[in-house]
Amino acid sequence: MANQNDKKQRTTVSIYGQQYTIVGQEDPAHVKEVVRYVDEQMREMKRKNPYLDTTRLAVLTAVNAVSEYKKLEKQARSNESHSKEN
Repeated sequence: MANQNDKKQRTTVSIYGQQYTIVGQEDPAHVKEVVRYVDEQMREMKRKNPYLDTTRLAVLTAVNAVSEYKKLEKQARSNESHSKEN
């Protein structure tokens, strides 16, 4: 029997004016929170760079998001190392 947490859920969202159905095990509220962030970042990038097409806009948004993630990941590892030393 599958665990209730293993149940896949479908969440329909809109990112930059396009509809997507996200299928996964994440809570729909989490999916919507992530989508809101992506949509906001794409709109901010477009505001600063009005001549970017949607594909470049999406790629640059993804690069920026992963860059932020990697910085936080590095900071978390550093904090973990410091706490182990103390």
